[in-house]
Amino acid sequence: MRILGRSRLGVMGTLIGLGLAALPALAGHGAGGLVPSYYAEHVKRLIDAGDPIVLVDVRPNAAYRIAHLPGARSIPLPELESRLGEIPRTGRVVLYGQSIIDASDAYAILRDRGWRNVGVIEDGFAGWLRRGFPVELQR
Repeated sequence: MRILGRSRLGVMGTLIGLGLAALPALAGHGAGGLVPSYYAEHVKRLIDAGDPIVLVDVRPNAAYRIAHLPGARSIPLPELESRLGEIPRTGRVVLYGQSIIDASDAYAILRDRGWRNVGVIEDGFAGWLRRGFPVELQR
């Protein structure tokens, strides 16, 4: 849950609405502390604008094959440590799972190994779907 003061919430909401909230917020989910998180709307704007972003789906392969965020690569959480070389250390990397919990676990693994360019989608894949945002289907 995001807890902000009334005035800060108003400013943040305005910035997000204008597409100006470029920095991730910090959410206290899993991973033993604060996890940089992005609203799904912000990630969609980045994708729509063609901004360089690496999306990493940490859900099981079967879930990825059904549907995933546009351009996302599949690195299931149990495989993450053996596939660290596939995740860039520069640029923006955004992780997502079914919820923020899986992505937060993946974030902790990467953070503990020196990645500083990683955040998570706050509502995960489920939140992305709830908003009716586009997905890619495996063919």
